[in-house]
Amino acid sequence: MSKKLKRFPKGIIAFGFIALFFLIISPKVSPAQERIPIPRIGITLEEADDPREVALSLEILFLLTVLSLAPAIIISVTSFTRIAIVFSFMRRALSTQQEPPNQILMGLAIFLTIFIMAPTILEVNNVAVRPYFQNEINTQEMFQRGIVPVREFMLRQTREKDIALFLSLGEVERPRSPDDLPTYVIIPAFIISELTTAFKIGILLFIPFIVIDLIVASTLMSMGIIFLPPIMISLPFKIILFILIDGWHLLTFQLVNSFR
Repeated sequence: MSKKLKRFPKGIIAFGFIALFFLIISPKVSPAQERIPIPRIGITLEEADDPREVALSLEILFLLTVLSLAPAIIISVTSFTRIAIVFSFMRRALSTQQEPPNQILMGLAIFLTIFIMAPTILEVNNVAVRPYFQNEINTQEMFQRGIVPVREFMLRQTREKDIALFLSLGEVERPRSPDDLPTYVIIPAFIISELTTAFKIGILLFIPFIVIDLIVASTLMSMGIIFLPPIMISLPFKIILFILIDGWHLLTFQLVNSFR
């Protein structure tokens, strides 16, 4: 036996004894303890037996539809459109390519949207969402109450010219008051107004940085340096100017005030 053991390296023999020792002293685990409970998730489709079940199914379908359309709704009826476009113009004016990254700008745009829309959201919650969950109103009345603050916000930011455009395109009779305007007319008019306002702000943002580009380009031309791209020289000056005027603070201040 000793001759057979001498044929194996001492390291392998020691490893075998250690493994055998741990197998002996380790506690035995029962098969029941080894099982990890995994919940079963399933969705069943059954025939509704009473009108209440039909109404509940329609409410669930409506909520799922709203959740799937939530990004489009946020972009369409809130201040997100203007903020996102202005931030995009700002980055192009600075010529910083992908700095700040899209995720940072869109995250800031979302939180600014929440900040600007907070009074409207609170009003919708008080007049529509809370009474609905307290079973004081039904789904239809919740929608009718909740859309009123959103309509008021959109009407404050929408130009009459854009509203008249969609009234004429839809051949809708001229309403006597803003409350008589259809919602399907207000939403596209609001989006067009937001795009127009965002582009106006973007043009104003471009002007000082274009002046810097022109000064740098003319200076390089006068010095005979024609092979050096002017943007390489103007980029640091743009960033310095943006920092000196506290650009993000000023831009955010003007964006929030533009909705008041």
